[in-house]
Amino acid sequence: MKQLMPLISLPLLLAACTQPARPADGTATVTVLGLNDFHGQLEQSSFRGKQIPDPKNPGKTVAAPAGGISAIGGLVQEVRAANPNTVLVGVGDLTGASPLSSSLLADEPTVMAMNRLGMSVNVLGNHELDYGLKELQRFQKGGCDSVARPDKDCQFVNPFPGASYTYIAANVFDKNGAHVFPAYRMVKVGDLNIAFVGAVLEETPSVVTPSGIAGLTFRDEADSINAALPELKRAGADAVIALIHQGGAAKSAYDQPGCTDLSGPIVDVVQRLDPAVSAVMTGHTHQAYNCVVAGRPVIQGAAQGQLMQRLDLTVTRKQGVTRVSAVKAENVLVDAQKYSSPELAALAAEAKAKTDPVANRVVATIAGQISRQANAAGESALGDVIADAQLAATRAAEQGGAVMAFMNPGGIRADLPAQPSTTVTYGDIFAVQPFGNLLTVLTLSGEQIRTLLEQQFGNPAAGQNRILQVSEGFAYSYDLTQPAGQRVKTITLNGQPLDMSAEYRVTVNSFLAEGGDNFSVLKEGRDRLGGGLDVDALSAYLQGGSVKPGAQNRITKLNP
Repeated sequence: MKQLMPLISLPLLLAACTQPARPADGTATVTVLGLNDFHGQLEQSSFRGKQIPDPKNPGKTVAAPAGGISAIGGLVQEVRAANPNTVLVGVGDLTGASPLSSSLLADEPTVMAMNRLGMSVNVLGNHELDYGLKELQRFQKGGCDSVARPDKDCQFVNPFPGASYTYIAANVFDKNGAHVFPAYRMVKVGDLNIAFVGAVLEETPSVVTPSGIAGLTFRDEADSINAALPELKRAGADAVIALIHQGGAAKSAYDQPGCTDLSGPIVDVVQRLDPAVSAVMTGHTHQAYNCVVAGRPVIQGAAQGQLMQRLDLTVTRKQGVTRVSAVKAENVLVDAQKYSSPELAALAAEAKAKTDPVANRVVATIAGQISRQANAAGESALGDVIADAQLAATRAAEQGGAVMAFMNPGGIRADLPAQPSTTVTYGDIFAVQPFGNLLTVLTLSGEQIRTLLEQQFGNPAAGQNRILQVSEGFAYSYDLTQPAGQRVKTITLNGQPLDMSAEYRVTVNSFLAEGGDNFSVLKEGRDRLGGGLDVDALSAYLQGGSVKPGAQNRITKLNP
């Protein structure tokens, strides 16, 4: 393990190995804190799942201020003070889809923050692969040799030491069938061996840019975790916790323990796990739940550090036999009004100061906030605007001659701007589209465009329907009561029916162009022409005049 950064305060260094957990025979409590889908959110945000009195409007409520690396640090310190036998783990997507204060510095501030927190292990998330395998390997080993972001690496700290925690993934293999990352990490807690075994969602190839993971194979999550258990047992694991970057959703409140209404892909995965796994910490779906599946806790803590997953394991040993006799699970609100860490607040402030000159540059004035919230048909006002911006950037013949544009909704990460305002900064635009995708113009037939629209429904990349946002002049209707492949009913371009045998120039981002989100027909697109960054296209479009929210009248859902 690499050495942590100098000048780290002693409490943050007190990981789960400072005191003997218990005598040879007896009982010990081990606390596991989990952080999922942090996405480089170094500053606090608002958690809508918890309402507090609005100090500005008596009688009304507002979302609780939550998260931020300072509050996370304060919470971790408090938990460790109460129980030195505490382990901090990541459940994937610590980096990627990050705000400018992290992303503009190659996400190195986030890695350094996790080091200072004393994190032990992080399971691979799909967004950790946003910039490809080589960049993730640099995160682990350190260095200033980024291939994906050579203009951003080592701008926060030089040299960049890499992660002091271990990335794990039991289900990711190279072309020779070898693990790309360790399947598990054993953490010594007093005289206990707590094993963390992890997997990223098997569908990762459909939700990241394919070229970044070329040659990698992603296998079934449960099968891969189960396959690692015999080795863990031989290594002397006293308890096994699964970290799975896959999730679901539940109607139960985030702080309601033992819910039984969990649904989604994670349920099948957990049901097939070996009973040796005592609890499952999950991520990916950005949901807040604390449920029980197959007799064991399954928990997820929203996103952006607003909640932290907490497990308290009661481990007993009698006559040399160790077992987990109880597991208490809860989601803990990272209350930004209650917790703080001056050291980590300083880290966040340093990252912000380095990126503020870019983030605070005013780009445009708009009529009002534009929301990414979709209507019943799946169309959002912001989705309309982004698709229009991409079409405007590629309509000229020398730019590709596009006549329509499509935008994936998963690539729209925030409202514009995030807080109600008529002023838009570059930081606001980057928060909306933080992936740095390039525009791509390609040729599709009318029939291929119809296939593209059909691929929106029952899309396994989303676990649901994933409705593409479309540019002005393009319209269609769909009926989900019809059989798969026959759900798109009408398609028009500038008021005229789309000709199935004609060819059209179409703009998408580089993620979609490679078949991302399971829109595989886009890989068939011909005569490709690369363009500029998606954020630059939106910036230019907003500067062109007073942009209003899209009308959300381009997509029609029949038989709602």
